[in-house]
Amino acid sequence: MIEIKNLSCTIDNKNIFDDISFCVQNGEILVITGTNGAGKTTLLKLISGIIPLQKGKIFIDGKDVSKLGISERAKNGLSYAFQHPVSFKGITVKDLLDIAQNTSSKISDACDYLSQVGLCARDYLDRFFDKKLSGGERKKIELAITLAKNSTNIIFDEPEAGIDMWSFENTCKLFSNLKKQNKAILIVSHNNNIIEIADKVLVFENGKLLPKNHENLVCPKLKGGLDE
Repeated sequence: MIEIKNLSCTIDNKNIFDDISFCVQNGEILVITGTNGAGKTTLLKLISGIIPLQKGKIFIDGKDVSKLGISERAKNGLSYAFQHPVSFKGITVKDLLDIAQNTSSKISDACDYLSQVGLCARDYLDRFFDKKLSGGERKKIELAITLAKNSTNIIFDEPEAGIDMWSFENTCKLFSNLKKQNKAILIVSHNNNIIEIADKVLVFENGKLLPKNHENLVCPKLKGGLDE
């Protein structure tokens, strides 16, 4: 469970958001959407520990992690899949899957993680996770690495970015499967299909998170999801 209480953030004297509170239960998908620049990614970085917390509290599975760093929050069951995955020179996909599992993973397990995101393991296990891979390939591999971590709470920042339409249906199935495994799933997305599988949808408006059906929403086509 991810629980956020009274979170506020100011960057360069600009108020990004103020007094935000919400909860993602186990076995639940919560999607946060809204206009570009509203503060969605900043919020995820605060929750994961990339940006230091200024005001408020963050709880992971009931534990206050507000003062913990990135690694400590990960050890407490939180994973973060970036919008644009970072490349690593000299590290293979198999190496990263081993690191995610904190052990030398079985080839069969590594193949399973990659197949779940639509990749053929024999084509990728020995490849380096660098810029020679396409953006879509890096995105899928990062999703596989996230699966290998087996965290109880997972944050996805625009997981549809760079994913081809042929693979996107499998990505949505992946989220539904994680829900069935009783994971708490927080997704930032504009994509209609992802919004439709959510249990709850919150929208950023003027530094606040509001329910999807708020009558004063400024985001277009919200009833069917936001367009890219």
